[in-house]
Amino acid sequence: QLVESGGGAVQPGGSLRLSCATSGFTFDYYHIAWFRQAPGMEREGVSCTTTAGLATYYLDSVKGRFTISRDNSKNTVYLQMNRLQPEDTAVYYCAATAYLWADKWHIAGEYNHWGQGTQVTVSS
Repeated sequence: QLVESGGGAVQPGGSLRLSCATSGFTFDYYHIAWFRQAPGMEREGVSCTTTAGLATYYLDSVKGRFTISRDNSKNTVYLQMNRLQPEDTAVYYCAATAYLWADKWHIAGEYNHWGQGTQVTVSS
């Protein structure tokens, strides 16, 4: 099970930290990613952290603004989002998989565990 929290409404330039609390599987062995989906758009990969945080990946448009991290002692992954922009508005989902090719981290079909999503709205 994956449960997201931390979404909300912020003004452009603001920050939010999303959390993804997991249970029911061996967290240390799973790759965890954040996806987002805006109305009428396909779900897109935002960031991914591999097992033990050995590697992280980011969507180009969020590089330098978003930071993914994982706390294996709490079975939780975080997404720190700074300098938020209106185009970041979406429902954000976390997803998990035990098997992942690095070049496919951004493909939703590669993940078999999903959370329910949390809304992020960036607007003035």
